[in-house]
Amino acid sequence: MSAEAAALRLGTTVAKAAAQAWVGGKRREQERQLSMADLVRLRVPGLRLQRSVERQFEEIADAVFDRLAPFLEREFGGLDEGGRQAVLDGVCDTFAAADLSDGALLAADVNPAEVVRRVMRSVAAPTGLGEAEGRLYEVLFAECCEYYVRIVRGLPVFEERALGELLARTTSLGTEIARILERLPDRSLFAPEGTDRDAEFRRRYLELVSTSLDEVELFRRTSDRAAAQARLSVAYVSLRATGDDGGRRRARRRSLPLLRPDMSDWEDGGRSEAGMRVEAALGGSSRILLRGEAGSGKTTLQRWLAITAARGAFTGELAGWNGLTPVFVKLREYSGRPLPTPEAMLDSLAGHLTGVMPRAWVERQLASGKALLLIDGVDELLDGERRGVREWLRRLLAAYGDVRVVVTSRPAAAGADWLRREEFTPLHLDRMTPPDLAAFVRQWHQAVRELGEELPCAVEELPQYEQSLLNSLKDRPHLQSLAGTPLLASMLCAMHLNRGSQLPRDRMELYRSALHTLVHDRDTERNVPSAVDSRLSLGDKLVLLRDLAWRLSDNNRSEISLERAGGYVGRKLAGMRHLDEADGARVLEQLRDRSGLLRSPAVGRLDFVHRTFQEYLAAAEAAEEDRIGNLVGRAHLDIWRETIVMAAGHANRPQREELLGGLLDRAQEEPRHARRLRLLAAACQETVLEVSDGLAERLDAAVGALLPARRETDPPALAAVGTSLLRRLPRSLEELTEKAAVQTVRTAALIGGPEALKLLSGYVDDARQDVRQELISAWGYFDADAYADAVLSAVPLDEFTVILTHSAQWHAVSRLSSLSKLTVDYPCGDFTELERLPQLDALSMFQVPVGANVSPLAAQPSLTMLSLLAAGPMEGLEVLAGLERLDYLGITLRDLTKRATPKLPPGLKYLAMYGADPTTDLAFVSGHPNIKFVYLSAYETCLPGGIEALSTLPKLDHLTLIRVDVAAWLATPLPLMPRKGTLDLEACVLPADPDALNLSGVGVQIA
Repeated sequence: MSAEAAALRLGTTVAKAAAQAWVGGKRREQERQLSMADLVRLRVPGLRLQRSVERQFEEIADAVFDRLAPFLEREFGGLDEGGRQAVLDGVCDTFAAADLSDGALLAADVNPAEVVRRVMRSVAAPTGLGEAEGRLYEVLFAECCEYYVRIVRGLPVFEERALGELLARTTSLGTEIARILERLPDRSLFAPEGTDRDAEFRRRYLELVSTSLDEVELFRRTSDRAAAQARLSVAYVSLRATGDDGGRRRARRRSLPLLRPDMSDWEDGGRSEAGMRVEAALGGSSRILLRGEAGSGKTTLQRWLAITAARGAFTGELAGWNGLTPVFVKLREYSGRPLPTPEAMLDSLAGHLTGVMPRAWVERQLASGKALLLIDGVDELLDGERRGVREWLRRLLAAYGDVRVVVTSRPAAAGADWLRREEFTPLHLDRMTPPDLAAFVRQWHQAVRELGEELPCAVEELPQYEQSLLNSLKDRPHLQSLAGTPLLASMLCAMHLNRGSQLPRDRMELYRSALHTLVHDRDTERNVPSAVDSRLSLGDKLVLLRDLAWRLSDNNRSEISLERAGGYVGRKLAGMRHLDEADGARVLEQLRDRSGLLRSPAVGRLDFVHRTFQEYLAAAEAAEEDRIGNLVGRAHLDIWRETIVMAAGHANRPQREELLGGLLDRAQEEPRHARRLRLLAAACQETVLEVSDGLAERLDAAVGALLPARRETDPPALAAVGTSLLRRLPRSLEELTEKAAVQTVRTAALIGGPEALKLLSGYVDDARQDVRQELISAWGYFDADAYADAVLSAVPLDEFTVILTHSAQWHAVSRLSSLSKLTVDYPCGDFTELERLPQLDALSMFQVPVGANVSPLAAQPSLTMLSLLAAGPMEGLEVLAGLERLDYLGITLRDLTKRATPKLPPGLKYLAMYGADPTTDLAFVSGHPNIKFVYLSAYETCLPGGIEALSTLPKLDHLTLIRVDVAAWLATPLPLMPRKGTLDLEACVLPADPDALNLSGVGVQIA
C-alpha cells in the first residue's frame, strides 16, 4: 500500500466521522453506520444541497490527506506491506469503535490528548503489531484525533431549518479547515520511550508555543467568525513592578554583586521603592509571586514570557532565562477538578502533541531546572481551591526544587506572604505612569497596523489617530489616570480608533461606552447583515449579558457550558414579552460571535473575554434586580471586590446608601473583616457620584481610620478613592512615622494630577532618607518638567540615585544641581546629554543600544562608578582610560571587543562583567595593576574565552564566577586566583573530586 493510498483512507475516515458528528449528531445508531454519502443523502434534502455538502467534506478529507501523505511517506519506509496494512486497519477500526460524540468530546474538555487517552482506555488496541508498527499506530491515531477535534471545533452548528443559510456559510468550509490544519506543526515519529527524541520534541513544542500564544485580541472586526488578532510580541509593552514588603530589594541584591559596603546605596539605586521594569524584577529571583489588579497585564506578561522563552529572545537581566522550556498553566481550567500532574501540564496548550510526547519528558524538563513554570490566575479559583494550589506547588517544588516559577494573582486573593514559606519573592505590578501610557499607545497602534484591511480606518491614517490620542491624554490628566492599566488603556485606544470624539470621563463611562460599541454600535453602523437582521436592541442584549454575568458570578465561576448558558438565555427571553425570539442557543451564538464580550475557550464552553466585563455586568444586574443585600453579605470575599465597587456606580441613591452603609455596619460589627470592609467602602467612592451628608460623614470616618497608610498594600487601595482623598492627607509629614510618611507619599503619587503634585511639593522639607527616596521615586507618575521644578529641585539629591525612565526627563534633569548619582533605565544611546549635566559621581546605563557611542563620557571626569549594560558592542570605549577617578566598572561582554579593545583606567579596583561566552576575549584585563575584585557571569554555562587573563591580576583577592565551567579551568595549569582571597561560585560546573577546590589560601564558597 502506498503512502498516498493510506493517507486518502485516513482522510476519508476522519472526514466521515466529522460529517457524522455534524449531520448525524445524536440520531439513531444505525444512521452512524452509514457511509458519508448515504448519511448526507438521508439527512440533507435536495440533490444540489447534497452534492454541495459532500464536496465540502471531500475537501476536508483532502486537507487531512495533504497533512498525512508526507508523514506516511517518511514512516512507511521501514515497514513491509503487511505492517503498513495492519497499522492502517488498526487506526481506522479504532476510529470506528471510538465514542467521538459531542458528549465524549465535552467530557474530555475537547482536549485531543485527553480524547486519545480515553479512547485508548475504552477500545482494545489492535493485536499482532510489532514495536515499530505499534509506535506508528499510536502516533497516527493521535494525529487523526487531533485533526478530528480541530475540524469539529471549526464546524458551524447543524440546523435543518436553516440549512440554506448554513450552506452559504460553509461554501469555504473546506478551505477554512485546511488553513486550520496547516497551522499545526509538522510531525515526525517521536520515541515514546527513552530520551533520544527529547530535543526534537522540544523544538516542535517551542515552535507551537511561539506561534499559538503570540496573539492578542485588540477589538472585534466585522467578519462573522473571529476577532482581530495582533501579534502579542509586537503589542507588548514593559510594565513596572514594586517589591512587596521589601521582597524586591532582596531580589535585586541577588542579581547584582555587592562590591563593598559603601556602595550599597548606589547599587540598589532606590529601585526597590521606585519600581523597576518587571523583566528586571523577575530576573532577581527564581520564584516570583506577581500580584496585580484587574486588567494590570498579568496574563499578557505570562504569555510574553512563554513566547520569549520559546524563542530564546530574552535580553538584559532575563538573558539567563534563554534555554528554558516554558510550561503555561491556566488555573481557571482546573476549577472543580484536580490540578495537573507534570505529564498533563501541556494538554491545554499543546494537547495534540502530548499524544506523541516522549514518556516523562515534562518531568525531565522540571528535574533539570530548565523549565519555566508559569502559573496564571490564582484569583480565578475559589478560596478552598487556592489552598489546594499552594499545597500542589509545595509538592511540586519539593520534587523539582530548581525550576523557575512565576505565579500571578489579584492582590486580594493572595497576600504578599501567601507563598513566603516556599521562598517566593512577592512583586506588585504598578499602574502605568504617563510615559508608560504613551509607550503603550504607540505600541498599540504599531500592533494594529499589521491588521491591514481589518482596521476601521486606512492604515496610513493610524499616525494621526495615535497623535490625536496622545494629545488628548496630555491635555486631559483624568484620562491618564483612567487608563492606568493595560486593559483600560487598550479599551481607550480601541474606542478612540472607532469613535475618536467620544472619549470617556471615568472608568464606569469607559466600560459603558466600550460595551455599547462592542455589543451593538459597530455592527449596526456598518450594516453587518447579522446585526441588521437581529431583532434585539442594545438594551435587550445587555439584559441577557447582565443575567449571564450574574449567574456566573453568583456561582463563583468564570466559565460555563454552552448548553447551560443557552438555557439561561432562553429562560430570560421568555420573560421579554416584546420579543418573539425564543431560541436561547441561537441568540447566545449570535452574542458570542458578534458582541466581542463572549468567547468559547473550548468547544461547548463559554466565558467573558475578560473577567472585568463579567464583573461590570454582574454589578449592573445586582443594581437592576436590587440584590444589594446579597453583595453586602459577600463583601468580605475578595472575589467580589470589583463587582461591589462597580455596583456602587450602577446603584441608585437608596441602593448606594444600603450598600455603603451595609459595608460600614459590618466593619463595626465584625472586627476580623473591619479593615478590608473599610478599604472596600473607600474604594467605592471611585465610582459613586454623590452620597448623603450622613453617609459622607461615615465614609470620612472610615477613611480616617485607614489613614495614615502604613502597609505596602494600602496606597493602591486608597488611591482608588481618587482626588478627593488628597484633601484628607496631611499638609506636612512631621507628625507621621517614617514608614507612614513613605506610604503617604506613595498614595499621593498613585493618585497623580496637579493637586497631588501640589501636595507633594509641601513634603520636600522632610529630611528623612526614606521619605526623600520616595519623593524621588514618584517622578515617573508626573510631567517630567513640572515635577522636577516643584519637587526635585528642592530635594538634596547628593545622597540618592535619580532614575530616568523616559527621554522627557533628560531635559529636566540638567536643572537638578545637586544631582550626583544617575541611573538611566530605558534604551538610551544619546550620550551627548551627559555634557549638559552636573558632575556625576555614579552613572548606570542599563539599556545601552548596540553601537552607541560612549565617548561623551569624557564630559564626566569625576565618575567613580560606571555601569554600561548593552546588548552588543559599543563605540568610543577608549574614553574609559581617561576616567582617572573611576573605581568601579560594570560592563557587558557580548561582542565587546569586536570594534575596539577597551583600555581600563589604571585606578580601577572593582570590575563586574556580564554575558560572557566562549567567544569572549578577556585579554583587555591582563596585568591590570589595581583590580582586586572581579565579578564574571556567563549567559549560559561555559568557559569564557581569555579567562586566563584573570590569573595575571596581581592584587585580585575576590573572584565571583556565575555559570562558569570551573572544572575545565582547573584542568589547566593556570591558577584560578593569583593570591590568597575569596572565591564565590554560583551555578558553576564543579570538578568531580571536591578536593580539587581545596586551593591554598583561598576561601571557596559555593552557592
